[in-house]
Amino acid sequence: MIRLLIADDERLEREALAEMVTRRFVEHEIVLEEAENGRKAADTAILWGADLILMDIEMPGMNGLDAARAVLAQRPGCRVIFVTAYSLFQYAHEAVHLGACDYLLKPVDPDELEASIRRAIRQIETERKLEALAPVQQEQEPEAPAAPQEEGGDESSQNALVMAHVRRYLEDNYMFDISLDSVGEILHISPAYLSAQFKKYQKMNFLDCLTELRINAAKELLNDPFRSSAEVASMVGYEDASYFARAFKKRTGVTPTQYRRQAAKAAKGEKQGALL
Repeated sequence: MIRLLIADDERLEREALAEMVTRRFVEHEIVLEEAENGRKAADTAILWGADLILMDIEMPGMNGLDAARAVLAQRPGCRVIFVTAYSLFQYAHEAVHLGACDYLLKPVDPDELEASIRRAIRQIETERKLEALAPVQQEQEPEAPAAPQEEGGDESSQNALVMAHVRRYLEDNYMFDISLDSVGEILHISPAYLSAQFKKYQKMNFLDCLTELRINAAKELLNDPFRSSAEVASMVGYEDASYFARAFKKRTGVTPTQYRRQAAKAAKGEKQGALL
């Protein structure tokens, strides 16, 4: 079950969003609740236990950004999608900084909103699976390397399944502030044990996997000439644009700016070739 809160000071907007969710998500068990201002949205989300909020920004009493901040302080696992008529960069930047799933402009495109909600639901369900599978086993960090054992057995299969879910969790949430510590906390295991198990079953380092996902996403975003490198950095989970640039160059051999130029040149060449 997904508890979805619609927060907007316009009744017709709330009704339109509720109708869209009801019509397009018949395969999901979604319970809807509404709030007409930011203060009620924050209180309802915390006390009712909202999993996902469709949040307007400009609302009386408390704006949507402050409401989201209050909710996430109490329910960090709650997902927020901002749906607003204001395209101010300051709002978009703060929404990204808060860890919002998306920032959509009114009048919202129904297909775009549906896709955003589906991504959020997938993130929620993946995290629930992780929590349901935890703890993997009692923490066991041997003092010395153990002798190789034959793969197999229930415990090995369970660990492999959990690490596969961790990988999926990273794929769905790489844009947020994820770390070994935060995922280990969900699973109730130490970061060191998580790191060892992830590498064993996923054949790559946890941090390398997270970086790879972020850099691959950044490559796609850099194809948009209207997005700055700093904006792309924030969108893929890097607060520090300089650190993002160093990580990008280490992984690709070029800076984000150089990559953008190369991609634009390649796209231009393909377009010219198609015209011949």
